Amino acid sequence: MSSKFGKLPLSTSGPIDCALTSHEQVHAPDLSIVLEFLMPFDTNFTQGSALLNDPYFNKGSAFTPEERAEFKLHGLLPPNVQTLDEQVKRAYQQYRSHSDDLAKNTFMTSMKEQNAVLYYRLIHDHLKEMFSIIYTPTEGDAIANYSRLFRRPEGCFLNVEDQDGIADDLNQFGSPDEIDLIVVSDGEQILGIGDQGVGGILISVAKLVIYTLCAGIHPARTLPVVLDCGTNNDELLKDDLYLGLRRLRARGKEYDEFVDKFIRAAREKYPRAYIHFEDFGLHNARRILDKYQPQFACFNDDVQGTGCVTLAAIMAALKVADIKYEDLRIVLYGAGTAGTGIADQIKDAIAINTSRSKEEAGKQIWCIDKPGLLLKSKEKELTPAQLVYARPDAEWTHKPHDSLHSIIKEVKPHILIGTSTHAGAFTEPVVREMAAHVPRPIIFPLSNPTKLHEAQPADLFNWTDGKCLVATGSPFAPVEHGGRGFEVAECNNSTTFPGIGLGAVLCRARLLSPGLLVAATNALAQQAPALDPAAKGTPRELALLPDVTDVREISVHIAKAVIRKAEDEGLATQDGIPADDAQLEQWIRVQMWDPVYRPLRRVGAEKASRFARGEAGSASTKRPADYTEEE
Repeated sequence: MSSKFGKLPLSTSGPIDCALTSHEQVHAPDLSIVLEFLMPFDTNFTQGSALLNDPYFNKGSAFTPEERAEFKLHGLLPPNVQTLDEQVKRAYQQYRSHSDDLAKNTFMTSMKEQNAVLYYRLIHDHLKEMFSIIYTPTEGDAIANYSRLFRRPEGCFLNVEDQDGIADDLNQFGSPDEIDLIVVSDGEQILGIGDQGVGGILISVAKLVIYTLCAGIHPARTLPVVLDCGTNNDELLKDDLYLGLRRLRARGKEYDEFVDKFIRAAREKYPRAYIHFEDFGLHNARRILDKYQPQFACFNDDVQGTGCVTLAAIMAALKVADIKYEDLRIVLYGAGTAGTGIADQIKDAIAINTSRSKEEAGKQIWCIDKPGLLLKSKEKELTPAQLVYARPDAEWTHKPHDSLHSIIKEVKPHILIGTSTHAGAFTEPVVREMAAHVPRPIIFPLSNPTKLHEAQPADLFNWTDGKCLVATGSPFAPVEHGGRGFEVAECNNSTTFPGIGLGAVLCRARLLSPGLLVAATNALAQQAPALDPAAKGTPRELALLPDVTDVREISVHIAKAVIRKAEDEGLATQDGIPADDAQLEQWIRVQMWDPVYRPLRRVGAEKASRFARGEAGSASTKRPADYTEEE
């Protein structure tokens, strides 16, 4: 990596300062008498154990001979010095020894608490296999069992009954320039399993793992937060082991004041941090985003991330099918948070790529939800996000619209998207009707988990004679058709939101505008294998999105696009962003954290950073507030 950028504050090259030695790391004033008593004796009494107990500094058996001598590790480790590759091999064998997915998830959580580098490197080396273990769907099981699996807290727990303590609680996690990214959830709508109360902390933790794994955001510079507003989950309220507030969810003024106090405290404490909202309930997600999006750089993955990745697949499909934006007709089956988020991103893209207003662009989208086709006469049944897409009733006078099939027959859409969780909704008659009107039907059954998909990819290929272009919301095996195998693109948000966050963090974007999201989406779409001439004749010929295994490289391209667009719109506040594109890529890469062991450089605690003292990061065991007289 170019040494030109080696001095950047977020540079991840070179040695790491470490002050986890002797009594100097202890800062609590009330320990001074204890320390004065201990100082005449061995002042290295915490050296080795402190290092081995810190997940960011611990290397286990990989500490070099020099580090073992410098940090008093002799006697605390077996004598054989191993490489990270050897540790990964052993850890993978241990991982494989667990029989079920939840046990594997728990094993990985334990590893993360002990050795962050080994944890991320193990996943990196086995990403395809482990992604579903450390994220959806297995993380959903871990969240549902949070209070029963609980061993050690990670993250910041805020509760609606202690709003006056929010600022003090946030103060424990770093100085204003030490947190780059906050993921916050209120736990109401988790991964398709609904209200999980305080267990929502784990979705914040999991999202940040993806940010680190896929975009190199330093794990010690992130903060997972849960807003415990109570829960409406009866099973949790009746569970003696439940760790959250035992009350029904706060609503109305109490809820809004809680969210606002958190936002104001977080912005005051960490003014440069990018805030990611995750798994808020249907009636809160959009309005919270709409309220704060004009004020600072924030993002909601359920609303915007799903929309961006879906739009990227659409962009690739439009090029394959040779369809212009101004001609597009889209039917969206399922208009909840994800569905309207997708509609919003498509609408923005149509407006940007044509001379039409957003209102005009929205007329190219037909949305269907529980009330049926969204019509203006059903206003009282619709959310504000849905009302934008309600059609005039006059359009459908004397036209049947009581089924998906009848709407498809009338609209003749180029694109059919499903976010309904209505398994099998895209039936053979529906798909054949669509294929009768357009040469290349673009069909995206996106509902999760797999059992709730609106259609199976293999059926779509059969019912359209292989003419369809497909992307799904879950991973599927390649489809066999016409004697060939075709990979099916997965609309995995993890190919999108990490790169957006990386770009916003590095350029310190004031806001995350629609233009930045469209730029990110374009960058992702350009990586589609279906647009690569080299993929012709291979299983990836129709893949509308790149595979998640390529996501770190994808994140670089997305971050670059976000940064350039932020500069164009006057939203980038970071000084020294290179004007040359090649230099910009280097600038981005040198600030991406990699799961590799870096040399440790011993420094004195009096001039050390919080990270060097072992006090940074939500997984730290050495925040000052943790010290007690017994230590």
